[in-house]
Amino acid sequence: MLRPAERLIAFAILHQGYSSQLENPFVPVLIKAAFEETSAKQERAFLQLLLNSTNEDNNREILRHSAAYYLEESAYVSQVFLPREQLEERYSCNVVEPQPCDNFRAATVSCAIPDPDVTESCTDSSEISLAQSNRDDAVTSLLQQTPLRGMGPPWIRPLPPRLEILEGELQWLNLDNNHELLWDGSMCADTSRGDAVRDLVGKACKGPLPPAQQEQVLVELANHWKLVYHCGMTPQKLPALVEHNPLIAVDVLSKLINSPDMDAYFDVLVHMEMSLHSMEVVNRLTTAVDLPPGFIHDYISNCIQSCQNIKDKYMQNRLVRLVCVFLQSLIRNKIINVEDLVIEVQAFCIAFSRIREAAGLFRLLKSLE
Repeated sequence: MLRPAERLIAFAILHQGYSSQLENPFVPVLIKAAFEETSAKQERAFLQLLLNSTNEDNNREILRHSAAYYLEESAYVSQVFLPREQLEERYSCNVVEPQPCDNFRAATVSCAIPDPDVTESCTDSSEISLAQSNRDDAVTSLLQQTPLRGMGPPWIRPLPPRLEILEGELQWLNLDNNHELLWDGSMCADTSRGDAVRDLVGKACKGPLPPAQQEQVLVELANHWKLVYHCGMTPQKLPALVEHNPLIAVDVLSKLINSPDMDAYFDVLVHMEMSLHSMEVVNRLTTAVDLPPGFIHDYISNCIQSCQNIKDKYMQNRLVRLVCVFLQSLIRNKIINVEDLVIEVQAFCIAFSRIREAAGLFRLLKSLE
């Protein structure tokens, strides 16, 4: 793992780390590496140089040069290489033999224990011979099963107590991993029905469908609601579907209400061009599913702003009537909270007070105050 220069530095650390002590436990490792035939010649020469240094002055002289210096062959021109036996003999006194340490040696019990079946008052010779036989068997069994130095007590250490769980600290949960397999019964099933719905939804985004085909799409989605995820519907296609087939758009959106892409569909509905079909879709959705309050408020604000930006008076009056009827339906069905939009809606009614529906919406707001 190390480069040649790094290996020399590592060997120097192992050698100098114990220079102030009498024994260096890494001497056998250094000797073995110094005579490793697969090692580079410069590395073996450097190890010989380390092992042959006998005093502190030599060590300082060796460490004065860099590792790159010792990788050059010119650094070992006059060096004398000692045989392995001579180095091992020189450092034989430094080999440290590990000594076993037993803290329970004083607490051991002797293997030789008195036979409880033999008493000092026993005088019958037959009883003595029987006791002798039992004693020999017991001694043999003890010698075979236990060491001669005695039977030491086991090192039993109680488990440390658990620390108290602090407030806000994460707790370790041992969850149950006994899970059961859930089989998907729709695997390898006939997918021709999904292909038919996908084709019909694609046609619905391009133009109005005949009543029979509209009914077919609604029936298939009602019987197999998961087909809504495989019908090829995307947020980009939603405006076309709303304008050409609003009933299919309502059914598709109501079944996609729990989809992770539903926020994208809501965003498209809010920013698409206001029309009778878009308000019909939103109005039907308010009674079919629970819509986010923020979406309804944004859609109403967009409708009011669209009415104010239209230059054509005829189209403006028509859209104002549609918005007023739409808002009255939401208020009567308690779909929206009037207090959140009362200022904006009242300003809208005052701006178009010449229109009968706007005046009726204004009176409805006043009656709710």
